This record gives sequence, structure tokens and C-alpha cells, in this order.
Amino acid sequence: MFSVLKKLSWFFKMNWKRYTVAITLLILTGFIDVIPPWLIGYTIDGIHQGLLGQAEFNRVLYGWIALTVVGYLITYVWHYKLFGGAFVLEKLLRSRLMGHFLRMTPTFYERNRTGDLMARSTNDLGAVATTAGFGILTLVDSTLFMITILIVMAGAISVKLTLAALLPLPLMALAMKHYGKKIHERFTDAQDAFGELNDQVLESVSGVRVIRAFVQEEASEARFGAKTNEVLGKNIAVARIDALFEPTMKILVGTSYLIGLCYGGYLVFHNEITLGELVSFNVFLGMLIWPMFAIGELINIMQRGNASLDRVNETLGYKPDVADAGASIPVDEPTSLAFRNVTFRYPSSEVDNLKDVTFTLRQGQTLGIVGRTGSGKTTLLKQLLREYPLGRGEIRVSDVSLGNVKIDELLGWIGYVPQQPILFSKTIRENIFFGLKEGGEDDLQRALERASFAKDIKFLPDGLDTMVGERGVALSGGQKQRVSIARALIADPDILLLDDALSAVDGKTEAEIIEGIRTERAGKTTLITTHRLSAVQHADWIVVLDEGRIVQEGTHEQLLEKGGWYREQYDRQQLEAIIET
Repeated sequence: MFSVLKKLSWFFKMNWKRYTVAITLLILTGFIDVIPPWLIGYTIDGIHQGLLGQAEFNRVLYGWIALTVVGYLITYVWHYKLFGGAFVLEKLLRSRLMGHFLRMTPTFYERNRTGDLMARSTNDLGAVATTAGFGILTLVDSTLFMITILIVMAGAISVKLTLAALLPLPLMALAMKHYGKKIHERFTDAQDAFGELNDQVLESVSGVRVIRAFVQEEASEARFGAKTNEVLGKNIAVARIDALFEPTMKILVGTSYLIGLCYGGYLVFHNEITLGELVSFNVFLGMLIWPMFAIGELINIMQRGNASLDRVNETLGYKPDVADAGASIPVDEPTSLAFRNVTFRYPSSEVDNLKDVTFTLRQGQTLGIVGRTGSGKTTLLKQLLREYPLGRGEIRVSDVSLGNVKIDELLGWIGYVPQQPILFSKTIRENIFFGLKEGGEDDLQRALERASFAKDIKFLPDGLDTMVGERGVALSGGQKQRVSIARALIADPDILLLDDALSAVDGKTEAEIIEGIRTERAGKTTLITTHRLSAVQHADWIVVLDEGRIVQEGTHEQLLEKGGWYREQYDRQQLEAIIET
């Protein structure tokens, strides 16, 4: 049960001063708290026996007030230190998780649901933080505070009466052990189900347009209702065990009270203890109620925290499947790019997705990559982004193997525009400047012109300061693509990757963008994947992919002469253009 504290030992060592102060003051508060019950008994006996005068009574009263004030101040400090530490832990783990998410490759996200990752970043972190705050409080109160009270009860009043009142404790220990095991199992199941629910909510919200277009609102709502009921059932299973803690504790505490009252009365009648000591003893028993309840809370919190920390550590335990080589070779700039018999297979694939791909590009050249849907165009570009481990064959940049080039250095050369434009819920200006350390208005305007987006600005409510919304929902598909292109162009990358980045614009706009890129990127390397051959007619070299293999290659004119798929596709697209006009 307490293994969670061992797992968090690194944090307690890091913040040992905070926790030393908090626990020391918490213990001191416990010592202060046992004084008032003793004063009550002392006062009752003094009055009953006629030994307590007004002056002595006033001194007792003033001492009590002083203890209350001191206890208030000490409680404030330990509360601030202890629960502040819990917030520090939550912030630290959340930062670690976020940093971990940003370092993970696509393989990680293919194996983990987004909703579950969100649950681990919210609910699970909250449960772990509770362990470092309220968990420590219940640990101290259920052990040291309880022991302090018991020592005072036995030493200052009666050992026999104390032992008699503690008879229910073994039953309490057995019950708590049983409940704790059940809590751990059921809470883990509940958190897993909550992660699945989160994932379903994300999918439904992001795909709401498709759901409505296919009139699937009722079906989606029914699936959500079924998942909600599953989460509810598992949370109720946890609540059933939670609900047993308090009544079990009440029965056992009530039994202790009954024993204390009956046996204590017997001892008073036989003059083994005084009336004031019996009253003090019962006050002490009342003070034991919280430590006894704290035992139940402690087990609950520790088991929840342990289950949640295991889930968080499981996520942090994933290692990126792509990493820098032990001895990287520095490269000043990418003067050439060569694929030599590159064969690649995705981790989840049973067949090769690229097969013996070979080509060479010199700095300043443009490569067009075309082919049927699923032919491997995007997969080829992802080799340069190092999203997956390198396959067989070799990719060389400036005649250095890609595996020997630092990933950060490689990505620093590359500007990437993906098939599905990814915009952040910020302004257009902030999205275009994303990741750019330096850049002025002139650079921004030039990027907008090259991306053929400058003319759209005047139609937006706040111009460049228009919020694009989540995933760019405020913009059309073509506008999102052009903002993404502007974001890549403003960085002036050595290598530009356009992954079917012009699919949502018309032919005229496409021609403007291609001309802008040719003008802007003279002397820079560009790779363009596309279904529309008009986007790559200007390319220095074009490769045609089919099932991951290059089946044709050459310039636009050479490929037209060779016939085959390229010529057929070109003729078809020319006919479509004529029909449209």
C-alpha cells in the first residue's frame, strides 16, 4: 500500500525542507491538541474537590486561549507547506508528461488513445497529488497522532482502560486491508474506463460535422450513453467500497466508546480513576475518531494514488523509437539529398510501404512525387521527418547518413506542410509566426503573398488578428492550407516538404502559389507530393510511386513521352480542366 510513497521518494528528497517543516509542525500540533483534554479533567477534579480557585481557573483559561492561538498559527504553516507540496508535485508531473508527449513519435500515439492520455494528465495526476498532501496528513494523524493520544491515555489515566478501549482495533486493521485491495482494483478499472470516455468525447466533438452529415446523432448519443453507463457502473463499484469505510469505522469507534464508558464508570466507582480523568479519557476517545477514520482515508488515498501513479509512470516509461545516434556528424547545410534502395515498413504494417526507392537531389532542385492514393508518397516524406525508425537502405544528406545527423539539426532545415493542415487556436499572425524566433512584418507580408493568402485578409473580421479557432475551424480548407504554407515559407527552410498541400485550392490559386514558391525558393530544395500533376510540372525530377515502388521517373516532358500512368493521369486532368472551363 505504501509503495506509492517509495515511488515518490525522489520528490520528497527534492522538497525535503518543505516536508520536514510541515511534518514537524503537524506533530507539534498533535502534542498541543492533547493538552486541552487534560486541562478539562484537571479543572473538573479541581472544582469537584474544591481545590481550584478563581485565580487558578483564570490561569487555566488564559493558557487554553494561548494554546488555541499558537495552534492556529502552526496549523496555518503546516497546511500551507504540506498542501503546497501537493500542488508542486502535480505541476511537476504535468510538465514531465507534456514534455514527454512532445518528444514521443507517432508510434506512441498509435498505441495510446488521446482520451486516455488526457485522463492520465488530469484525474490521475490529481490522485497522485492528493497522496503527497492529504495522504501525508492522514499518515501522520493515523500513526503519530494516534500513538501520542494513546500514550497520554495510558500514562496519565489508565493502562487497563486504554487497552480495553482498543480491543476493536484488530478488526479495523483486517477490514481496512480488505477494502484497500478492492479499492485499488476497482479504481484502476474506473480510470481506464474514464480514459475511453474521454477519447469518445474527443472523437465526437472533432467529427461532429461528419456525424451530422450522416445523420448519426442518435447513434453517437447511444454509444456515448453506453460508455457513460459503463463508467458510472465502475465508479459506483468504487463508491460501494468507499461507502463501507465510514459505517465500519463508526461501528468500531462506537464499540470503543461503549467499552470506555462502561469500564471507565466501573473504575470510577472503585476509585481507580477520578471523574475528571474519565471525562478526559472520553474526550481523548473522541479525538481518536479522526485518526481512526484517517486509517480508512489513508488506505483509500494510497491505493488510488498508487494505481494512478502506475498509470502515469507507464506513460512516462515509453521511450521514443527514434533517437540520435551515439556519435552524430555535424553538417553545415543540406547540399544534396539521396535515397539509396530505401525500403520501409510501418510498425503496424505486414508489408513494405516503400520498396527500393532510389533518387538523388542536389541543392536547389525540386522533386515531384506522384502516384495513386496509398502509393507511399506521404511515407516517403516521413522518412525525412524521422517520425519512424529508418528502414533498410540508406538516406544521405550532404553525403552523410541520415542516421548520423542530429534530429534537431535535420528538422531545423525542414519546413513541412502536412496533408491535413494543423492550426492552433490562436490568431492567423501567431500561427504563421509559430516556431519562428525572428521575423518582421515584411517577412510576414512576403510569406502571405507567396502563399496567395494576402488577398483573403481583408475579408476576415480582424485581419491577421482573427482567431482561427480550434484546428482552424474559422477558416475554409483552402485558407487553412495557405496559412500552413505561409508558416513554412516564412521560416525560409533549406528543405520544403509539401504533402498534397494544394489539394483544397483551385487551379489558378495553385499556379500562383507554385510560382511564388519557385521565385522565393531559388537555390533551395523542395519536395512536393500531389495528385494534381499541374503542381509538379515545373519540378526538376518527378517520381511515380505505385505500392511503395518507383515505377516511372523523369522530367514532366520525359514522362509524357513514356506514356503509362503519368500520361493517362495528365490527359484525364487536362480533360477535366477543359470541361470545368
